[in-house]
Amino acid sequence: MKIVAVSGAAGNIGYNVLGRLADGYVYGDEPIELRLLEVPQAVQALDGVIMELVDHASPRIANIVATDDPEVAFDGAHAALLIGSAPRKDGMTRGDLLEVNAGIFSTQGRVLGQVAHPDCKVVVTGNPANTNALVAAHHAEKEGFNPANITALTRLDHNRLIGQVAQRARVSAGDIAQVAVWGNHSNTQFPDLTFATVGGTPALDVIDRDTWLDTIVPTVATRGGAVIQARGGSSVVSAASATLDHLRDWEQGTDGRWVSMAVPTQALPEEARYGVPAGVVYSYPVTIENGTYTVVPQLELDDLQRERITASANELLDERSTAAGKGHLD
Repeated sequence: MKIVAVSGAAGNIGYNVLGRLADGYVYGDEPIELRLLEVPQAVQALDGVIMELVDHASPRIANIVATDDPEVAFDGAHAALLIGSAPRKDGMTRGDLLEVNAGIFSTQGRVLGQVAHPDCKVVVTGNPANTNALVAAHHAEKEGFNPANITALTRLDHNRLIGQVAQRARVSAGDIAQVAVWGNHSNTQFPDLTFATVGGTPALDVIDRDTWLDTIVPTVATRGGAVIQARGGSSVVSAASATLDHLRDWEQGTDGRWVSMAVPTQALPEEARYGVPAGVVYSYPVTIENGTYTVVPQLELDDLQRERITASANELLDERSTAAGKGHLD
């Protein structure tokens, strides 16, 4: 049986994640115990979520626990989906948001390090995801936990990039391979089509370079804001799907396909970092086998790629400095 903890379980993304977990999207027919973590004021809302999960009548759900205590939620967990985070409010800068959430992820990282299964796979979806994951990994590592097991979600950006290419090339998303998203889950990210293919043909023979750089890159990087403007709320279905894609592939492997994951650079050998310094959580193209991710090695990068990769790394270094300055990386 797998124990899966979900923070922010009463929120919209968590709500969409739970039904698909119950349907076996990640673990197939293996039974799961769901640990639903919420802030105290939202625990009551979990009652309705649990009612729906019971009514779902999934044979895969062995048990459901609702709690506001991370020690209860993470105890022995094989996977933790850290979806819950403080939302950005009017007038807040990205730094303000980071400071508020760093306290949450400091605690969650420490508790994960103390009580989770040693091989627990952690996916941070709550924004700012990369640096929230960095803070969590820092505090988990102090408790003896492997920081490589704490990752951040850029699979949403990866899926958005595939969607944009598929729409323009008028093909199925399944025809597109070897796309990559480098960097931060922010507008400095670099959605890269240099190595991508469409039905086996180089993507940049199907979509011209100017369309890629001038249209697709900014569309992917700012997609979250566009969704908010259009529907009056943030991405939900796509974010939930990407979170589960990330965990499913980490569990089941990618059979040589590239996927994008933001991973702690200190857990990588220097040659796998592509010049990104240690001490940030950075998105790379990876392949996964037997539960272990590997950054795609020895890619030849041009000046444009290196410039964009460095720019996003510098933003993450600034975020790290903000978190450290507030005492969250002590």
